[in-house]
Amino acid sequence: MSDVVSILRRFVFESPPGEWAIKQLRELLIGALKQGPVPQHVAFEMDGNRRYARSHRMETVEGHHRGFEALARIMEICYKAGVKTVTVYAFSIENFNRPKYEVEGLMQLAKVKLEQLTTYGDVLDRYGAAVRVMGQREMIRDDVLQVVDKAVARTRHNQKAILNICFPYTSRAEITTAIQSTVAEFLAPPPPKNTPFSQTRIRQNILSRQLNGHDPLPTIRDSSPEKQTQAGDGAYAAEVEESGDLDEGASSSTTLPPDSPPPRLRDGADQSHLPNPEDITVDTLDSHMYTSEDPPLDLFVRTSGVERLSDFMLWQCHQDTQIFFLDCLWPDFDLHHFIWVLLEWQWRMKQRDRDEAPGRRRHVKPRKLVE
Repeated sequence: MSDVVSILRRFVFESPPGEWAIKQLRELLIGALKQGPVPQHVAFEMDGNRRYARSHRMETVEGHHRGFEALARIMEICYKAGVKTVTVYAFSIENFNRPKYEVEGLMQLAKVKLEQLTTYGDVLDRYGAAVRVMGQREMIRDDVLQVVDKAVARTRHNQKAILNICFPYTSRAEITTAIQSTVAEFLAPPPPKNTPFSQTRIRQNILSRQLNGHDPLPTIRDSSPEKQTQAGDGAYAAEVEESGDLDEGASSSTTLPPDSPPPRLRDGADQSHLPNPEDITVDTLDSHMYTSEDPPLDLFVRTSGVERLSDFMLWQCHQDTQIFFLDCLWPDFDLHHFIWVLLEWQWRMKQRDRDEAPGRRRHVKPRKLVE
């Protein structure tokens, strides 16, 4: 009896008629999902590849290989449904603590899959998705980094969707990098202001007036060219300032010799440009995050039944982010799992819009879905 069931199952799922029917059913389900609201940014924590490999008695790297196949399936489902940005947790910085052979295998697998994804990947070009690799570049092997840069360059022309690959990544490292770049930006000296009478312009005017016979040559006590230029510049600058041709706020101090004392500012004038810490806001830090150009995170999905974020998307998870923990392992994750997540997300959005007052939103606790 079991043999008959096995033969029927293979006929339904593996024969050309069966594959065609399943494909049409998937298209119908995705089309139905598009009739309601669709999340614009979805993050996947792809967990469970090693447990999948152990349960199927295969090498650990083979489990990660099956995980990449699942990623290709989910990417197509998301883009076909209308999701604009997909962010996946491909490799954590903490994964470098794993056995060396597994780390090397993951790096080599990432190298091969990135090449396949961008060179022969119809999914990215079909849906106009650009690849962005986010993380600590200095921790990536040189040969893998070259493939990463090629993958980003090859898909840069795609403008309709985004695939963010976090590799190697942790949220704490991302937030630290964002704070460092924010502080560096605030402490950077302001760009020099263009004065209407620079030393070069004053010198040109002096020479022009002398050549035209309007002014006599200035009296020079020092015969060195440097002192001659400084004396001539100072004389003309004083004349310009006295005649009132110098714009208000401009200063002739730019023509003073280098060893001259700095000009004395008026009482109450700002003597230094110090950044105000209160100017650093949530939006300031958000503009320095890896996902600054992406829509807000709408949906966070983690497989394998583990109910924690594990240092992924900590900054991006805001009060409206819906978090789902699934009991299935990532290599098994497919449309029949994801469709219930999307339906639940749509229901929550409708409940929020119906029950809450405008401008006030309620945080929904993470819900664990059973496979």
